[in-house]
Amino acid sequence: MTETIGKVTLNLDKYPGEDYYCDGSVEDEILEIVKKYSTVEYDRIIAERKSWPILYHLSALRENIVDFLPIKKTDKVLEVGSGCGAITGALSRKAGSVTCVDLSKKRSLINAYRHSESENVTIHIGNFTDVEPDLPADYDYICLIGVFEYGQAYIGGSTPYEDFLKILQKHLAPGGRIVIAIENKYGLKYFAGCKEDHLGDWFSGIENYPNGGVVRTFSRKKLEKIFDACGVGERSFYYPYPDYKFMTTVYSDAYLPGRGELSNNLRNFDRDRMLLFDEKSAFDGIVEEGLFSVFSNSYLAVIGKPLDLKYVRYSNDRAESFRIRTEILRDDRGNRIVRKYPLTKEAEAHVRHMMEAYEKLKGRYAGSRLDVNVCHPGEEDGIPYAEFEFVSGRPLSELMDECLDRQDIEGFHSLFAEYLERVGFGEEVPVADFDLIFANILVDGDHWTLIDYEWTFDCVIDTKALAFRAIYCYVLENERRNALELDRILDRLDITENEARQYREQEREFQKYVTGQKLSMGEIRNLLGGEIYKPTEWIGRFRQSEGELRVQIYEDKGQGFSEENSYFPENVYVAEKEAEFTVKFDGNVHYLRLDPAMCSCICKIRELSMNGQPVPLQDKKVFTTNGKILKSEEGADHPSVIFATEDPNMTIRADVLNRQAENTLSVKMEIVQIPQAMAKDMMGVEKKGAAAWVFGQR
Repeated sequence: MTETIGKVTLNLDKYPGEDYYCDGSVEDEILEIVKKYSTVEYDRIIAERKSWPILYHLSALRENIVDFLPIKKTDKVLEVGSGCGAITGALSRKAGSVTCVDLSKKRSLINAYRHSESENVTIHIGNFTDVEPDLPADYDYICLIGVFEYGQAYIGGSTPYEDFLKILQKHLAPGGRIVIAIENKYGLKYFAGCKEDHLGDWFSGIENYPNGGVVRTFSRKKLEKIFDACGVGERSFYYPYPDYKFMTTVYSDAYLPGRGELSNNLRNFDRDRMLLFDEKSAFDGIVEEGLFSVFSNSYLAVIGKPLDLKYVRYSNDRAESFRIRTEILRDDRGNRIVRKYPLTKEAEAHVRHMMEAYEKLKGRYAGSRLDVNVCHPGEEDGIPYAEFEFVSGRPLSELMDECLDRQDIEGFHSLFAEYLERVGFGEEVPVADFDLIFANILVDGDHWTLIDYEWTFDCVIDTKALAFRAIYCYVLENERRNALELDRILDRLDITENEARQYREQEREFQKYVTGQKLSMGEIRNLLGGEIYKPTEWIGRFRQSEGELRVQIYEDKGQGFSEENSYFPENVYVAEKEAEFTVKFDGNVHYLRLDPAMCSCICKIRELSMNGQPVPLQDKKVFTTNGKILKSEEGADHPSVIFATEDPNMTIRADVLNRQAENTLSVKMEIVQIPQAMAKDMMGVEKKGAAAWVFGQR
């Protein structure tokens, strides 16, 4: 049985009649959105709804993971686990035909409605094992994006992942490719405090899934073992960053990240996370040690002929007019080249502008010590691109970082001075690259090359304005760079406080110009409310509170209380906020003073007894305090006491109780630190409540 939605065909021959999994009402909400709104409105809806599922299923950035694949219009594509169609649209635009398989009818309806104009899409609804026998054996690409980890649920048995892959291989055309996007079980983000993507708990993948379940992610080594068991020959691995879900960059073994590149790590859209360490710094060390393939957050494994691409970067978190893709690949002669493609029709003018910018900047810097990377125009399938030479060298920002690391401040300023001299050449010419940041200059000995001049404008821009922005961006990228003496830099540039304020405002306006009305992914993360917890701060606060919540005991043997006759009992706390201890004292002690903390606090007395007899807390001749005793439903022996002072205390007169030669005071209480202002408010409310009770006020 088939249905059609627009130009999309839905095949229900293997549909069991009900959906066995569903995300609940949010899927109804998404279905309503795709029925009512066009794709160009999704960004606005994502910002308005502030919902992780809506972002995850409808963001155009989800397509990045397959957009760069060299799929041709003659190719047949099989997408297993197509869900709500996050990548189906990209596959449809590239391929001759796309066959989708998904168990959920609701999700398949969402897919069909959002791509209703795609006449080359057929969606099979049903369990993969039921649909698979009817599928042909000539697919050029088989895509499993966030699906392979569910092999146990799809296939079952003792070797589900091997069996899953063997089944897929039967449907691959000669020379075809299987593309698998999956989280790395040992991705750095999990060590740094992100929750496991599927189970939503901390460290479950790292701990080898101790609680079981059907979902499994893998290391690269384990994936290769699975491939070997299936007789896979050619295979290659690529590294989506920050991960495959909202990928902005793809690295390969032929082009790995450099130091300082992996700085976009706070991507916890769906869940709270901890921040156990600085991931950027950790990645820098991992890159230097050659371990990136071990700790990459995600993998894109390609079974079949390796891709020609070595590197891809997406800049589509922008306004439509500026969305581009940057690739590093090899030309027909085997030489590395760099290409920039427009991702929208509107962005074609932006790409053509790069070629114009090259000619103008080449003219400005002719005869200088700053080279401008050569740019050539090109066209592919009617789409223009800008082609650049692949330049060797190290980013100027990396050289500056090394100076800071070895505390060579003069070396840093020497590089900065050279930057000013080189980029300031021809300052009076009405053309300038506004984005002349340190990372956009490659240094090879005495050879400095400007490699990216996307944001070139036909106007004069003061060198000090360009340099201020370069420093501003450099410091913002990494907190460790705050060690720079910024006053010295501002003095060198002769920038006043008012000018600095104007430059910062200019930067904000530039970012608005680039992004248009589209929110950045960082802004969206803030909207969704994923908290970032820093345990190092917790520990600091705990240690501080631990010191402030120390219990101190004073003994008065007739001379009054003094620090000399006081001590701190050990091992007071049996649990967080729960104190339980005993105080031993002899028969010469007249008064015993108990200070529950060294800060304002509230104490709930569970037990206060001397030699086995409760201390009569309501008898002011026996028990006094500088706090406020609150009435308790548990009786007079178990009140709470509020202290709005940094020297809270309770005094017990021992000589009028059953004092003996050797005595024991037993104490059990809950102690909670509270701000002093809050404690005063609580004491005021208690007094007001008493007055209302007496005078009948409401």
